[in-house]
Amino acid sequence: MRAKHQITLAAESASLARFREFISNGCQKARLDDDTCYDIQLAVDEACTNIIQHGYIGLDPGSIILSLQYGARQIVVRIIDFGHPFEPSEPPAPDVEAVFAAGNADGYGLYFIYRSMDVVTYDSTGDTNTLTMVKLLTKQEIQPAGAQNLEQA
Repeated sequence: MRAKHQITLAAESASLARFREFISNGCQKARLDDDTCYDIQLAVDEACTNIIQHGYIGLDPGSIILSLQYGARQIVVRIIDFGHPFEPSEPPAPDVEAVFAAGNADGYGLYFIYRSMDVVTYDSTGDTNTLTMVKLLTKQEIQPAGAQNLEQA
């Protein structure tokens, strides 16, 4: 692994934009294409939202530690919190017709996480929960040096 970056923020909705910006900056440093960056941002956003909404329920507001480590072949994202443990298992695909009929897409965060990342593992030890997500990279997902992605152009 070449580089590792980390940020710690309060487990509150206002932190989500800063987490997205952190991932976007990391993707640019790793020279990832926009689609790969979107997948990583989606997974992080869904995981952090779950922690904010469910992980600290009934507890004093806590923090979320987000780290991004990248190398030539993979991106590793670790999200650490100190709330209630929750074992995320891969859910079945949602019934799209039921989602549209209900007009509500809540409850599909884990589905999006598992679909946008290649490896998802979870560990809970005492008061610490660690979600590790890995995105495997192909040469097509890495931009040549000096190339700008659409956000920079």
